[in-house]
Amino acid sequence: MALDLEAVRVFLKVAELGSFTQAGAQLNASKSRVSLLVSALERELGVGLLQRSTRAVCLTTDGEQFVARARRLLADADELGAMFEARRVVRGQVRADLPVKLACNVVIPRLPEFLAQNPELEVLLSTTDRRVDVLRGGFDCVLRVGTLEDSGLSARRLGVLPMLNCASPAYLRRRGTPRSLADLEAHELVHYSIELGTDTPSFEYRHDGRYLERPMRSSITVNNTDAYTAAALAGFGIIQVPRLNMAQYLGSGALVEVLPELTCAPMPVSILHAYTRNVPRRVRLFMTWLSELLQPLLD
Repeated sequence: MALDLEAVRVFLKVAELGSFTQAGAQLNASKSRVSLLVSALERELGVGLLQRSTRAVCLTTDGEQFVARARRLLADADELGAMFEARRVVRGQVRADLPVKLACNVVIPRLPEFLAQNPELEVLLSTTDRRVDVLRGGFDCVLRVGTLEDSGLSARRLGVLPMLNCASPAYLRRRGTPRSLADLEAHELVHYSIELGTDTPSFEYRHDGRYLERPMRSSITVNNTDAYTAAALAGFGIIQVPRLNMAQYLGSGALVEVLPELTCAPMPVSILHAYTRNVPRRVRLFMTWLSELLQPLLD
């Protein structure tokens, strides 16, 4: 007797959740598909594994005996499949979305190393500061900077980016270098807003263990990290940015750090994907490489 391993996996999920509908939702399969596979497994075994009613789905005596053996069977099958996985050449495309600065300053310069190790892979890289729709965009994974919304995606937090406040020397000569929160009364911010002006310009700072916001004036609003940096370089005001992105400007003196004791909250960095199980190896390889690349740069 050759059992259909997919049917066995589906049966175990139904047994775990007690529902064909919930099992289908977790496995990205229709309820009818789930029912069809379980029924085919029962016919193959010649026994009823589940008792079905309008209110509940529960195991029969035969089903209870089969569950333990089925789990061992799948564990053995997975172990057998993994034995030679490392030897297989990984082929295909990885479609990913990354924030502009991290992509340009960190990831793309090191991407040749990854592709040299995986010559049959192709990376399709979207770079944007907007939050893309992972499912509609067909992305295998995305890197997010900032607080995550409840998207239903699988997420792993990699760490946080330390922040700093900075401005151009020309701006500071014109307005003076702020030494305290009160000094900000004479200053302006470059306002960053994805929706261009739907929120109020404010300076975020830590006080007594909490992060507070101080409203400020701004004469320019941008919705892109490159434009945000460019506006600071042009002397439009103070910006609050990840320290990682500013190394070259601080090193050259094009930007100067101010109010180091009043930085805003560090920004979380997370990697997300939409796979409920069995993440393709090509995607796992890319996400592992990406997280290892970023880890030394994060707190």
